[in-house]
Amino acid sequence: MLYILYGPDDYSRNKALEEIRKGYDDEATGGVNVITLDGEATSINDFKIACETIPFLSDKRLVIVKGLLNRFETKIKQIPGKKAARGSEQTKDYQSFAECIKNIPASTTLVMVDGEIGEKTPFLKEIAHGAEVKKFVLLGFKELPSWIHKRVTEAGGNISATAIDLLAKLVGNDLWTMANEIDKLVLYTAGRTIEERDVKSIVTSARETGVFTLVDAIMEGRTSAAGELMQQLLQQGAAPTYLISMLSRQIRLAILMKELTAQHKTGAEIQSALGLADYPMQKTTQQANKYTLEQLKNFYEKLLETDMAIKTGKYEDDLAMSILIVELCQR
Repeated sequence: MLYILYGPDDYSRNKALEEIRKGYDDEATGGVNVITLDGEATSINDFKIACETIPFLSDKRLVIVKGLLNRFETKIKQIPGKKAARGSEQTKDYQSFAECIKNIPASTTLVMVDGEIGEKTPFLKEIAHGAEVKKFVLLGFKELPSWIHKRVTEAGGNISATAIDLLAKLVGNDLWTMANEIDKLVLYTAGRTIEERDVKSIVTSARETGVFTLVDAIMEGRTSAAGELMQQLLQQGAAPTYLISMLSRQIRLAILMKELTAQHKTGAEIQSALGLADYPMQKTTQQANKYTLEQLKNFYEKLLETDMAIKTGKYEDDLAMSILIVELCQR
């Protein structure tokens, strides 16, 4: 059986992977029948061995491969302008993997996991026939309220419409953070309905996560949400200069990511160069992909101007931050 799970919504993608994985983590075999491969680096021989190995004390085996689709999409994009021989070699490379996938034994379940992938990628088209393919797109803000309501219900809680609206504004469509905040709210309210006041009291995301969400709100022009997020961070004790420095850092990372991507660096190389953990890397990738280099540079310049205005006394802190939010959201 072959599953292909891809798309930018890594929360839902991970949940789908967890569902598939159930039943393979057998305590009696110590998890030896579950193997995860780095698709960016694995060789065809290692891949073949993993897929064709006979299960140990079981009739099934699970092989999870992360990043293989993206690996070949990147290579194929580089083919134009290169020597024909090189393009032929790259095509032969992914076709070797495709041939192996088509001939995996019935005892092996193979799960291909990846982020955003072009649906016309030759490798994806080559292996998709007969596979269970699921694409996970990011939730739009219109769909977010119903997702919140469903997630609260699954966690054993109830929530009012006003609380849903505020929660959506404060957290946005980062489902990892949203699920964590919902769990805290359900635990805090202990059976009663979650109200707006509970959201205001409990939803205190880590500052780094708050900065990611604030950047998203600003870049999407959501002035009201950005203002609320800014006030939330300030109330948690974050100084205006600290927020400006964190925002500037995040924009700078997104700019660097775009530049490294243009140099055809791999995801692993970019992550190493930027020194980011997995979650910040995912968020920075989303933001770098969503906006142009010119947009990111304009945001960065405005942040520097505001920082200078505060430090020289041109504006009081609160006024400077309010002006910053309005100007950035209107750009």
